[in-house]
Amino acid sequence: MDGKRTVLYIHGMGGGGDSRIPALLRGFFSRMGGVPVDVVVRTYDFDPERGREEILGWMEELKPSLVIGESLGSIQAIRIKGVPHILVSPSLGAPARLSAMAPLMLLPGGPAIAGRIWHPREGDRQKLEFRFGILRKYRAHGKAALAGSPREGGRDYFHAFFGTKDHYRRTGVVSISLWKKYFGSDTFTIYEGTHFMEEEHVRNLLVPKIMEVLGL
Repeated sequence: MDGKRTVLYIHGMGGGGDSRIPALLRGFFSRMGGVPVDVVVRTYDFDPERGREEILGWMEELKPSLVIGESLGSIQAIRIKGVPHILVSPSLGAPARLSAMAPLMLLPGGPAIAGRIWHPREGDRQKLEFRFGILRKYRAHGKAALAGSPREGGRDYFHAFFGTKDHYRRTGVVSISLWKKYFGSDTFTIYEGTHFMEEEHVRNLLVPKIMEVLGL
């Protein structure tokens, strides 16, 4: 094996530098002697365009061999071009839902209510700012991501993981049919688990897929 491979992990909504899955990945790879994989995760802005600027800066700095996106972070990951992509519970329906919430943020108490529903735990976590001006950007953000899909002529590698018990599939925030429409019917794996990929699936599915994509 030659040289270290850097993987940029883009966390989901309210995640951050101390997110669980990238921490598990670092632990697994550190115990696999001789596997030169460095998993980097950093907290980025909830405003999709500010977040994109930060992430593009990290791409230039790190020059990763692979990008992994989790949940809402998958939208940011998909917008990156020229690298292979692995997505965990990609929330392709989330941008439209967040954009539709934008007018509610103009009502008295709207942002406060949203903040009580979605609030990250303490730590190095993304600050969620439920403001009209931020949420209204998400629809264009989602469209920009799908514009780079294979259906629209994109040539990058994509593979997604979906859980059978993912509660977001009931609302359309996570949609296998939407994934198949834009990325194909042979580009995903279904595991017996939730939206928040369990440790056994990180070890038995995600780690081997990372090694496969990196050629290790």
